[in-house]
Amino acid sequence: MSEKILMKGNEAIAEAAIIAGCRHYFGYPITPQTEIAAYMAKKMPKIGGCFLQAESEIAAINMVYGVASAGKRVMTSSSSPGVSLKGEGLSYLAGSDLPSLIVNVQRGGPGLGGIQPSQSDYFQSTRGGGHGDYHMIVLAPASVQEMAQLTVKGFELADTYRMTSMILADGTMGQMMEPVSLDFDVKPAPEKPWATTGTQMAREHNIVNSLSLVPEELEQFNFARYDRYKIIEENETMYEEYMVEDADIVLAAFGIAARVSKNAVDEARKMGIKAGLIRPITLWPFPKAPFKAAADHCKAFISVELSMGQMIEDVRLASECKRSVYLCNRAGGMIPDPKQVLDSIIKVNGGNE
Repeated sequence: MSEKILMKGNEAIAEAAIIAGCRHYFGYPITPQTEIAAYMAKKMPKIGGCFLQAESEIAAINMVYGVASAGKRVMTSSSSPGVSLKGEGLSYLAGSDLPSLIVNVQRGGPGLGGIQPSQSDYFQSTRGGGHGDYHMIVLAPASVQEMAQLTVKGFELADTYRMTSMILADGTMGQMMEPVSLDFDVKPAPEKPWATTGTQMAREHNIVNSLSLVPEELEQFNFARYDRYKIIEENETMYEEYMVEDADIVLAAFGIAARVSKNAVDEARKMGIKAGLIRPITLWPFPKAPFKAAADHCKAFISVELSMGQMIEDVRLASECKRSVYLCNRAGGMIPDPKQVLDSIIKVNGGNE
């Protein structure tokens, strides 16, 4: 059994990125993810890596673009309003088909909001994050162990599909401490013949660019990108099911909301209510199949969120609107407790328990 060490979620992300071969980090401090930057500032110089606190989030994401163009594993992190500033850069990365990892440890909003945990950047991340037709692979950890594991997975998926991966964690995941195993099997970064590493007069120049002024060419670039997205949807969708097989009431939740929901499912079962949980691990691609299957036997779905109900739309789409989907939520940095979720289960089940 591998040794475990006690780590904060943000620290686990940083250490896992280093293990994955990331030697370039560009960021800017913002609560509740500042520990990532602080960890990188301490560790990167000791291992021959590059840590740079950029003058802004906009500068940081464009530095990511530069290093990704050279074919290196590179990362940035921020929290909600900081990620908004990175939006244009995320679109440029997508338009140039460059792999990178971005971490968003979410806080409440809109605007500056508060510094408490939230899940209200769901639309922003799963719908691209910037302008144009594109997606990012969005990974939602529900433990500190997954914060580390999905960071490694994020780098590997980014390289495999030449696109941005995002770790979308709520502030609770970033700040909580749990035992973590860092014994990972890491796939080394593949050869990147497209990288701008200098020709040494041995090959043609590589050009990394998102500008395409010929409409027919731009259309084909977008068609090809979405063909790649179909492959990702078929092969990389991840989720966890908990007591779903015979469930009448199926909860949908990710991150800290999923941990709360699992407790509520256990309590509901003790009361004789057949409840279950589907936890999306990839928010994009969204795991449609388990929701479609559950809709054939359940009475209803409940989406448990730290937002005003953003994921509920994907639950409805995935279940093809065969069953009603209700919302159990807190917002503004508040977290639903197991009793609130249990009360929602009882109410949707008929309210007689």
